[in-house]
Amino acid sequence: MKQTQSVSANDFEYLRQLVHEHSAVVLSAEKSYLAELHLQPIAESGGFAGIAELVAHLRTQPFNYLHIQTIEALVTNETSFFRDHHPFEALRQYILPELIKKRSPERSLNIWCAACSNGQEPYSIAMLIREHFPLLTNWSIRLIASDFSTKVLARAQKGHYNRLEISRGLSKNLRDKYFHQLDSEWQIKDEIRQMPEFRQLNLMQSWSSLPEIDVIFLRNVLIYYDMATKKDLLKKVKQQLKKDGYLFLGSTETIINLDGSFKKVSFNKSICYQLHNT
Repeated sequence: MKQTQSVSANDFEYLRQLVHEHSAVVLSAEKSYLAELHLQPIAESGGFAGIAELVAHLRTQPFNYLHIQTIEALVTNETSFFRDHHPFEALRQYILPELIKKRSPERSLNIWCAACSNGQEPYSIAMLIREHFPLLTNWSIRLIASDFSTKVLARAQKGHYNRLEISRGLSKNLRDKYFHQLDSEWQIKDEIRQMPEFRQLNLMQSWSSLPEIDVIFLRNVLIYYDMATKKDLLKKVKQQLKKDGYLFLGSTETIINLDGSFKKVSFNKSICYQLHNT
């Protein structure tokens, strides 16, 4: 069994610059373990002797798919079903009932998971809608799920999860109702798997392909960016969010000192944001 190789400070600095240039994500020095953990398989599959040889190759080549693979490996975040469950409770108890009343004339809702990773967040929302809001079956519901990484999007679309992933945040009732067991994995049933609309999107690029959004989940994203990029992202959110829409950030994230256009809204233990004009 091969040991994971450490990454030199010089190589990690190159990787940090590569990631920041193409995704604006800022990798802190303590995240060097990510390079050690996630780049070893890329090095091995590419026929390189180790991470150092992989990085040396990347330095000499024009930007290509291997650079993209490397960036995706370093910016992909772990997640779980119904992570930090309070936002989902707020969505179920308060936000969706309110928006259903407001949107009843047009019978349409747009929800966007802006960094969906392996799909647990959009699938959690899909199960919540199917479980608690059967009347929305006849509505036009767009559940858009985007990510920078084409690799995690491909996995999300398949809807396959291992035993550890399926045990994190998902009740036995929902697991048995909405998943099939396939040997050591579980696959989400088509009625849920077909609800999210997965698409590749670099948040630093144009959002013009997106509709106006009622609820944006931008959770655990801002923490990876510098101050200027956070402000730029929130300007784009402001343009994309409907005037009475809601924005969810991660439990440790805040808009304080970033953008005065938003106000904090609390629903029990969940905090989200709306534009001040609502």
